[in-house]
Amino acid sequence: MHRFFVLKENRNDIQREKITLKNGKTAILKTPEPEDAAKMLDYIKTCCGETEFLARYPEEWDVSEDGVNSEKAWITSMRESHADLSIACFCDGIIVGHCALNFGKDIKVSHRASIAIAIRKAYWRQGIGSCMFEEMINAARSFGTEILELTFEEGNNRGKSLYEKFGFAVVSERPDIFKLKDGTKLKEFYMQKLL
Repeated sequence: MHRFFVLKENRNDIQREKITLKNGKTAILKTPEPEDAAKMLDYIKTCCGETEFLARYPEEWDVSEDGVNSEKAWITSMRESHADLSIACFCDGIIVGHCALNFGKDIKVSHRASIAIAIRKAYWRQGIGSCMFEEMINAARSFGTEILELTFEEGNNRGKSLYEKFGFAVVSERPDIFKLKDGTKLKEFYMQKLL
């Protein structure tokens, strides 16, 4: 297993590290900074247009100056939080992937952490998701997390395969969580990995 990052005590800052993608390109993995806000918005808006498996449609993202300022505030809060960890993957001058780990904040849920991930379609199958998952799992273990959790939507077989590769298993499902523009409803699956 690779060890790409050194975490600071507050869990929320990943030191800049280079990785080589399967296509031979070099990418940088690091915690986003406030000046990355416009790039983060471009990344997530693009990702939302490439799959039905993310919670918003592209037009629901505010890319105006107000939206960029909101994204800066979100990045700042993630960096200052003791309960969040964020990794962005930069390649070709853009953000091509992002993964977040949210540690349970209250006593009764402090043994759990949840993961969210998305990658631009042009960078699927390049090893980015695996690199991010390795680090998120290592980070969770280093902070004493007992259960990692995530959700995925019906039909997201590519995502499910990645999660199963890292030892996640479906433990429950909820019907009709997403309703697409065409009226199609998708169920959501909840997965856990015991550490």
